[in-house]
Amino acid sequence: MSSRNIIAIGGGGFGREIKELKIEKYIVDQSSNKNPSICFIPTATGDDSQYIENFYKAFDSLGCKTSHIDFFKRTIDIEKQIDEQDIVFVGGGNTKSMLAVWREWELDEILHKAYTKGTIMSGVSAGAICWFEKGITDSWKDRQAVLPCLGFVKGICCPHYDEEPERIPFVSQIINDDLISECIAVEGFCALHIVNDIPKYSVSFGDNKNCFLVNKKDSKICNNQIENTKLIQL
Repeated sequence: MSSRNIIAIGGGGFGREIKELKIEKYIVDQSSNKNPSICFIPTATGDDSQYIENFYKAFDSLGCKTSHIDFFKRTIDIEKQIDEQDIVFVGGGNTKSMLAVWREWELDEILHKAYTKGTIMSGVSAGAICWFEKGITDSWKDRQAVLPCLGFVKGICCPHYDEEPERIPFVSQIINDDLISECIAVEGFCALHIVNDIPKYSVSFGDNKNCFLVNKKDSKICNNQIENTKLIQL
């Protein structure tokens, strides 16, 4: 039976610039296929055309068989499309709106079926937190919030932990207020690689970036290395 893989990126990658493609290469290398099929789901940006173009430039250059799903034009047979993929990559943007569209089209169920069969799930920001039970999101313009997500894996995830100034104070506040007990925090230019539902690798494609388990001990907020994870510097 194929292992289950989720690669959750805290920030960075082809959506910002197409240069070394370190994390993109890492994702592609997790597939057993030399030229894997990868499907981009850019729903969280309303299927932004430049984002889609960057995806094709990045992953075509890595020898992948590329495609994407568009929900704001005529939509293809998404179940057939996902079933044919080795890798799914979900883009960043508005997580709440993205999940609402997915559920209307039953893509959440289709993705879960593919995940259990071994399709590699990956993504950045909204595409990172969506796989968890809950995520820290800025889908609302004026505030951060804890949002129920797909629940493929346990826990609460916060992306952009070191990139956006409101992230650390918000996570600290909701832990101090006992609204949550802990949170997985992923820095920009870093990814958490989860294998068979368990965090296994903290993959840095920047300068000494990391993933943390944030919790409270003796009334103090602690940022700890996630237990039993191995650091990989690309």
